Amino acid sequence: MTFRLASIFALAALAAPLAAQQAIPPIRPLGPVVRVSPTDLLGSVSAVRPLPNGGAIVNDLTRRQLIVLDTLFNKASVIADTTPATANSYSSRMAGLISYRGDSSLFIDPQSLSMLVIDGKGEVVRVMAVPRPQDATFMIGGPFGTPGVDPQGRIVYRGFVMPNMRGMNMQGPPQPGQPFRGPQMADTAPVYRVNLQTRALDTAAYFKIPSTNVSMTQDDRGAMRITMQTNPMPVVDDWALMPDGRIAVVRGKDYHVDWRGTDGLWSATPRIPYNWERLDDDAKEKFIDSVKVEVEKQREAMNRAMQNGVNNANAIMGGAASGQPMRVEMRIEGGGGGGSRPQQGVQQITAPTVNFVAAKELPDYRPAFRTGAVRADGEGNLWVRTTAPSDAGPIYDVINGKGELVDRVKLPFGRVISGFGKDVVFMGVQDEKGARLEMARIK
Repeated sequence: MTFRLASIFALAALAAPLAAQQAIPPIRPLGPVVRVSPTDLLGSVSAVRPLPNGGAIVNDLTRRQLIVLDTLFNKASVIADTTPATANSYSSRMAGLISYRGDSSLFIDPQSLSMLVIDGKGEVVRVMAVPRPQDATFMIGGPFGTPGVDPQGRIVYRGFVMPNMRGMNMQGPPQPGQPFRGPQMADTAPVYRVNLQTRALDTAAYFKIPSTNVSMTQDDRGAMRITMQTNPMPVVDDWALMPDGRIAVVRGKDYHVDWRGTDGLWSATPRIPYNWERLDDDAKEKFIDSVKVEVEKQREAMNRAMQNGVNNANAIMGGAASGQPMRVEMRIEGGGGGGSRPQQGVQQITAPTVNFVAAKELPDYRPAFRTGAVRADGEGNLWVRTTAPSDAGPIYDVINGKGELVDRVKLPFGRVISGFGKDVVFMGVQDEKGARLEMARIK
């Protein structure tokens, strides 16, 4: 009896900390919205940098403008746009706003390969060259994560791995009726750090990204079809630069955080408690069917845009980079067969269509997050946009610098986090007139 009681007490002692470790905080709503920009001011809210006076700098990709808002979120000044009246040109259709030293920011323009240094007053104090021109696009953020500058003065950003060309026929297009294997895209990506002074580059981490299989065929008329097949529910990792210079890599397979310290050493923290959703065969089939419907709507919209002469290169590339499933078909009319260069003629690119993997290849549990889900706030917390089902807005897991789940926050419907300030979060929301910037208290 004494032995049995001792065993029971020992098990209870072990179970208590285990239960505490696995406790999941309740979901709570985000704090109240305390400031909103005018409805006709912005076309989009890509990134926001808070200013010490309570204003903010907003990067508006849609209208290609970088503007300063005052403490009431009215337009105070324009840093860059497409008009000749502004000293700084917003020349690229894709540009990025990232944190720099203290309250300052960097505005990176991949087209001009320049970076504007903006101080805490929202004024340009100098212009620098992009340290690695070939990586300029990856330094702007968006589908490539949230770059920043660490305490050592290095830009930290997601890099690019060249596709594997082994086995490809590099002599020309595929012969009619013969298969042609395309480049095999990498399933991991590096996190680079480049020194702004010396331009020295080092690789800080690797993380898992969606993989893509590419194949090509050519018909008797010389039309070439490029097929990109992806998994619509990939298990991926994501990353973030912490305020203290550490790099956090959130692993999707078992949902834990690996930390690259400022001393170069790695450490791992325990798994994040999460209510995993198991997917049976029927659920997997329903998921693929639902995604097919949504992607078909997007394809039809893109076809209409192409017929109206809209250049969708950025949209296509953005979809591929973010891991969205797609199938791209390119037809070159008037081209010759064999290995010769196609003759000049009418070129037509049809909108992407979907080519999914089989339902059985989907994971047995719905991944906790998707690509581009992780951001770091100024207090050293990770915000992970989860895939947890919600009848309203997205649900974020808030993980502290020790890898502990300390909060779960639900955003209002249709909102996307665009930046953080002291105890506040900045969000963008679209409407029929464009976009609005909202600032809400975290609690």
